[in-house]
Amino acid sequence: MPRVSEEHLERRRQQILDAAQTCFARKGLHATTMQDVFAESGLSAGAVYRYFKSKDDIIAALTTEASTELHATLFEAVHSDPLPTPAELIRTVAEAIVQLSAPGGPVHLIPQAWSLALTDPNIGDYVRTTLGGIRRLWQDYALRMRDIGWLPPDSDTDAVAKTMLGILPGFILQHLIMGDVDPETLYRGVELLTPNMRSSAPAVAHT
Repeated sequence: MPRVSEEHLERRRQQILDAAQTCFARKGLHATTMQDVFAESGLSAGAVYRYFKSKDDIIAALTTEASTELHATLFEAVHSDPLPTPAELIRTVAEAIVQLSAPGGPVHLIPQAWSLALTDPNIGDYVRTTLGGIRRLWQDYALRMRDIGWLPPDSDTDAVAKTMLGILPGFILQHLIMGDVDPETLYRGVELLTPNMRSSAPAVAHT
């Protein structure tokens, strides 16, 4: 028998993830069952379980997609030259969040995953690992701010990283639930809180 191509396997895997995301958007993470995913994907239980052993594995895969894109956006900005100001960096990541939060988008799953992490050890381990990776990028950013003189030499960069990380979950919740907060609002707020930090980068128009 001919071997199944990697492209076919990836298409089938994405078919399952797309079906699961549709179910999660419709019913939420907690209420969705694997039977819902089987029905939505049009695949048998055996076909789905070939790729994902449990609903937790599907949740992890979907939230990984969103987290990976946000991590990549933050990594590129943190290591860019000249270094963006806190307001500029927060705006850049917030713009990526908005792009991933279209109806049915993966960002909608992130707060639900946080909630499950409080009671589900498997999801909790995944969420801690993901947040830890993002927090390390904020630590890199805090160190760069210190090195260029935006922070005093003896600054507690760990505290700065934890504080900066705390801004974006609040943006996600306000953007998804309140609907009246956008990246420019966040930019203006952080800029007001950090008036002495100005980037030497050329101004970029945001529409």
